[in-house]
Amino acid sequence: MTEDATNKRKQEQHAHEEFTRQVSVKQRRKLRALKHSNQNVWFGLGMFGLVGWSVAVPALLFTSLGIWLDSASPSPRSWTLMLLIVGTGLGCLNAWHWVSKERKEIERERHNNENRKEENDAS
Repeated sequence: MTEDATNKRKQEQHAHEEFTRQVSVKQRRKLRALKHSNQNVWFGLGMFGLVGWSVAVPALLFTSLGIWLDSASPSPRSWTLMLLIVGTGLGCLNAWHWVSKERKEIERERHNNENRKEENDAS
């Protein structure tokens, strides 16, 4: 083979490898999008609602308990106020737990995607 033919073949091979890489990247992106197609605006609103309810429900339950304790046994201290604070604190811890769990899942997925990308770039 002549030098021109060898160079042309190398260029074609490089172009083929580049095309294969681009197709692979687009395929991974599309598969990831299909995997998370259910995570749209409603998913975000649902998470927002989950955080809100995880704070509101314990606060209301503990406040109700406080109201009942105040009516059942009068005392100089307000059970309603104390249990409202406790319920709100527990609700905030609960919300923090859910948000932290979701954040870790997102980070784990991002880390896995980066590792796959590095493996594909290396090969």
